[in-house]
Amino acid sequence: MTTTQPATGELPIPGPGVSAISGQRQRTAMRTHLCGDLRADHVGRTVSVCGWVAHRRQHGQSLTFVDLRDHSGLLQVVVDGSVDVRSEYVLRVTGTVAIRPDGTANPALTTGEVELRDCAVEILSAATPPPFPLDDRADAVDESTRLAYRYLDLRRERMQRNLRARSAVLGAMRAALAPFDFVEVETPLLMPSTPEGAREFIVPSRQFPGSFYALPQSPQLFKQLLMVGGTDRYFQFARCLRDEDLRADRQYEFTQLDLEMSFVDQDDVLEVISTAVLAAARAVTTEPVPPIERITWHEAMNRFGVDKPDLRFGLELVELTEIFAGSGFKAFAGADAIKGIRVPGGSATHNRRRLDDLTTRAKSLGAKGLVWMRVGAGGKLESPVAKFLSDGELAGIIAATEAVEGDLLLLVADEWATACEVLGQLRNDLGRPPAGQGPLRFVWVVDFPLFVGVDQATGRPKPGHHPFTRPHPDDIAKLESDPLEVRSRAYDLVLNGWELGSGSIRIHESALQQRIFGLLGITPEEANARFGFFLTPFGYGAPPHGGFAVGIDRLVAILAGEENIREVIAFPKTQSGLDPLTGAPTRVTDRQLRELGVRVIAPAAPVTGSDPAGAQAAG
Repeated sequence: MTTTQPATGELPIPGPGVSAISGQRQRTAMRTHLCGDLRADHVGRTVSVCGWVAHRRQHGQSLTFVDLRDHSGLLQVVVDGSVDVRSEYVLRVTGTVAIRPDGTANPALTTGEVELRDCAVEILSAATPPPFPLDDRADAVDESTRLAYRYLDLRRERMQRNLRARSAVLGAMRAALAPFDFVEVETPLLMPSTPEGAREFIVPSRQFPGSFYALPQSPQLFKQLLMVGGTDRYFQFARCLRDEDLRADRQYEFTQLDLEMSFVDQDDVLEVISTAVLAAARAVTTEPVPPIERITWHEAMNRFGVDKPDLRFGLELVELTEIFAGSGFKAFAGADAIKGIRVPGGSATHNRRRLDDLTTRAKSLGAKGLVWMRVGAGGKLESPVAKFLSDGELAGIIAATEAVEGDLLLLVADEWATACEVLGQLRNDLGRPPAGQGPLRFVWVVDFPLFVGVDQATGRPKPGHHPFTRPHPDDIAKLESDPLEVRSRAYDLVLNGWELGSGSIRIHESALQQRIFGLLGITPEEANARFGFFLTPFGYGAPPHGGFAVGIDRLVAILAGEENIREVIAFPKTQSGLDPLTGAPTRVTDRQLRELGVRVIAPAAPVTGSDPAGAQAAG
């Protein structure tokens, strides 16, 4: 087969940072250009393109219009006479680029000014009609059907755009880390079982019957051992696995940018991660990305009621506790904390039924109740509880919330944490836009508590992080005397209300590690049994170190404007954990079980085989 070569004056190969959609860069033995490349500048050139038939329109026996599609876009091909092709046939077309006739240009297409004429068509592959249209109409198709035929779903513009956004994010992050002298290192996928908070996937060993590997929830232990090994700065795009209930922002398998650095403090790690994620954002979006803000965990809870705050909208929590000191209103008297939020214009949009629904929602979140107040004419507060409050208290509410006529106020009086968390959830319910809508608002949340309450059974503090997280240096003296007041050197990165990842400065001294283990009730013998392979190397000289992990799936989803991470993963599982494409999970043979020394003692729920239609039904 002879491929027509492009005419002299071909577009130049783009330099760094220029889109890879270019004629010369995509030239192969079968094509000179991508379908979406061709413009008025190419008029008069003989070119060859390859792709799938998106549409075919026959004009009698004299003329056929074919819309040919590849990942770069759509191109109209004009064929003299009739050509027997159908939807999703794979073609190679050679023809001459020409301007479309007057009045027929299509401004919705990047190639809408031109078409290909005098075409020779070669059918490279015939196709069975697809089970759903491979365009935007497929968004309304049941997800299990789309996943059963994922190889078709991936041809759609939306999915190609998402996969290329993911690739751009990975490339931008890798390039951003290069000036910081990081070393890319892979860590094992088969490792011992370690307690990290979520259930693990375990793998039976054939050579050692009765023993098991675990698939890594994260490379946490190995990346710290790399620091002991003198690697200094490590990263990888790590595959991690957790056997946990799935939802829109979770999958059994996920990818994270995982890194660790030696001889650093918190600010060093935050600088590197900030550089990488901002580079990723700029690689995908043309919108300006503001600098990453930083707030403490306590400030996040006080202002937003959650530790992953969404900064794109207001409705911030307002502190009202002092206003009601000594109040005669029973619901407020003696409350640990009283907080409120102002909903601008909320009086008109919230009838009594909606207010009752908000009260029910607040109670379901753990509050004893919810007080609502409408702001009427002249700033008068209208509420079932208004008659129980003094004029000074009513005036104080107006002043603190800066409420005006037509606003709605929602108040919760409870324990500090409950008041914050309940109003934080109501704030999100009332005002949070979709994750990909509006500006990108990154924020670092720092100084998380080291412990998150007390275990009622043991009386010991409950860890808020893995046990190797370093306490804040100013709080180490409080470890035994007031552990719940101890802050950690742990930090999270949040984007538009989604937690992108977390990290910490680690404990590198044996004495401090033993103090933490002691507080958690982990004896030296138990520590050695659970973490011996990890702790022993620290006795040979461990540098101060810290790290972080960024969730790639969540980051790409937001940058691509998707609410569900499955839309930015090539082959995801459904929310029930099934793979409609392959039928996984599936049974294995008795022979395989015998080789592994494994016996199934309770039959699993029936799982449909790997055929797409059956898998679809199971999903």
